[in-house]
Amino acid sequence: MINPESDGLFDNDWDDCGELSWSEADWQKYLANQETAVRDYIKHYDQLPVSMDRIDEAARRMGWELAEPPEALDEEVDLDEVGEIFDGEWDPYTLHRNPVYISTRALYLSLLAHWERVATQPDRVSPALGITLQSLLYRGHEQALQAVQALEMGDYTLAVVLFKKALRELNLTLARLNEPDASATPHALRFKEYATPRLFDLREIWLRVMNECRQNHGGKIQPE
Repeated sequence: MINPESDGLFDNDWDDCGELSWSEADWQKYLANQETAVRDYIKHYDQLPVSMDRIDEAARRMGWELAEPPEALDEEVDLDEVGEIFDGEWDPYTLHRNPVYISTRALYLSLLAHWERVATQPDRVSPALGITLQSLLYRGHEQALQAVQALEMGDYTLAVVLFKKALRELNLTLARLNEPDASATPHALRFKEYATPRLFDLREIWLRVMNECRQNHGGKIQPE
């Protein structure tokens, strides 16, 4: 799931396109469009049954498997022709368009929103559970997005390290959901049922990306 549009796609041919001059309103519209992609992903994901390979099917519905990898592009193809491959759009490429960013952010935002609705009611879960689980979700989200940023920088070793940190937070989240106080109330139990498949899917996405990082780094990154 490493994005083919990231650094090095056109061998610096992008430099020939001139400097992008956008107003604040242009960037606000661009960011709003990227948030729409996050909502679209979770909408597709939620429509799929838990028994299905939801991350692959959601990616297919987002059209991500249609992008040509850089190796498949003819070096002599001009920018106009390449633009048609990517739907003819020449919006700037930012972190927000990375499929790993979109899927990770979508799944974490759904978890956080769901848990906030539960934890804001003091009679539903204990304060200790509410605070610790919220903190674990935020930390996992932050580490994962930092890892995607490292991917965009082309630093695969750093990306692997940061994804490992995110995985530790994710595993701590799963462990916290299995502690006795998380099984003491119906609301916490329902959240556990909702969250567990999403956490496992996040782990699967990250493990796939870590494997791609190791392959792209010529085997220099060794798994622990």
